[in-house]
Amino acid sequence: MSRSDFPPGYDESHLLRDPQYGGGNPTAPPPAYGFSPYGGQPQPGGYPGAPYPQPSGPYPGAPQGYPPQPGQPSHGFPPPMPPMPPIVPPTIPLADSGDGGFTTAPGWDSISVRHSFIRKVYLIIGSQLLITVAIVAVFTFVNSVKLFVIQNPAVYWASYGVYLVTHLVLACCEGPRRRFPWNLVLLALFTLALSYMTGTISSFYDTKSVFLALGITMIVCIIVTVFCFQTKVDFTKCQGLFCVLAIVMFVTGIITAIVLSFKYIPWLHMLYAALGAIVFTLFLAYHTQLLIGNRKYSISPEDYVFAALSIYVDIIQIFLFLLQIIGASRR
Repeated sequence: MSRSDFPPGYDESHLLRDPQYGGGNPTAPPPAYGFSPYGGQPQPGGYPGAPYPQPSGPYPGAPQGYPPQPGQPSHGFPPPMPPMPPIVPPTIPLADSGDGGFTTAPGWDSISVRHSFIRKVYLIIGSQLLITVAIVAVFTFVNSVKLFVIQNPAVYWASYGVYLVTHLVLACCEGPRRRFPWNLVLLALFTLALSYMTGTISSFYDTKSVFLALGITMIVCIIVTVFCFQTKVDFTKCQGLFCVLAIVMFVTGIITAIVLSFKYIPWLHMLYAALGAIVFTLFLAYHTQLLIGNRKYSISPEDYVFAALSIYVDIIQIFLFLLQIIGASRR
């Protein structure tokens, strides 16, 4: 009787049952992941004590660029670049001799009318900011909403279109911005569109960056408003300077967006954000003095929608540019 007719001994049977030793050959290297020395059949992975290394990367077919959850590893994927703030030049009303929304009367028209006008404008701005903060909070804290807006950029660009159209209509067309209720309807659409865009951009950053940018924006707005009510400096006389700043900001934004779409340059993004924060802070002071009405130029009391739109855009742009700076520094 040959040796092969007897059952295997303990050492041989142990080697055969343990695939770690290559089916009885102690010098054989370990088999590749997922395959057995018995006929090339795959072995189930993940059971306790399995000698096979487990995959450490993303699962097969994982979408490229899928944003990691807070506190989770990114699996080697670069974080997606957040969209830039809306590239639209600040609104600059031009003085004229008629009642085109921009008066040159230095006597406040009527103090009671002007005070009522200021209260109405700030009431509208407060409502707009509450809507925006609520939407940003949802986009920041609800992960399902955050992932939806990041993975569906088409909705962002649709809101950009609504924002652009309503902004141009309210800024350039005297009839729609003065005729009730169409002026409020357009302003509501404008607010929702810009709020969605603000929430989308905020969803690319962590919660601390959003809160820090929100706090700094609030402090800046309070300081600028108090300064405009107290100072004797008249920003409304510098229309030419603000027109140049608006053109520079618009052209710079387009160039920066084109360059960053081909290659992301962090220092260029930071430089544009710093320039935008400074320029829109100056425009906030300019629009606030137009609202107060005790300077060379002032906004007509009938254009409360236009006044609210101008200051609201300045505040949102300051927040977005500060968020770009703070968020980029924390990455």
